[in-house]
Amino acid sequence: MKKLVLAAALVFGGFTAFAGTPVISNDVNKVIYLGDFVEIDASDLPAAVTDALKADYPEATLSKAYVNEDKTKYKLEVTMGEETATLYANENGEWIKE
Repeated sequence: MKKLVLAAALVFGGFTAFAGTPVISNDVNKVIYLGDFVEIDASDLPAAVTDALKADYPEATLSKAYVNEDKTKYKLEVTMGEETATLYANENGEWIKE
């Protein structure tokens, strides 16, 4: 199931490669702005984010990590086999889905 989710993220991510800054809506009244990320070292990720990555995507290898200005949203570029994907998480290790 996790591989299916990652594969779907890769496919849909390809369609939005040339779109502007992503905006993710979690529910009707809550919109999260995901722009202006700065690259960070993987060791600077909160333990909750790295633990979530290990638990939900154990075969994934972290390529790059980014954080937004207020350090509440994290962007992870991961590789799984020959495929790559971008995942978004909050500081509590909860995945943010498009």
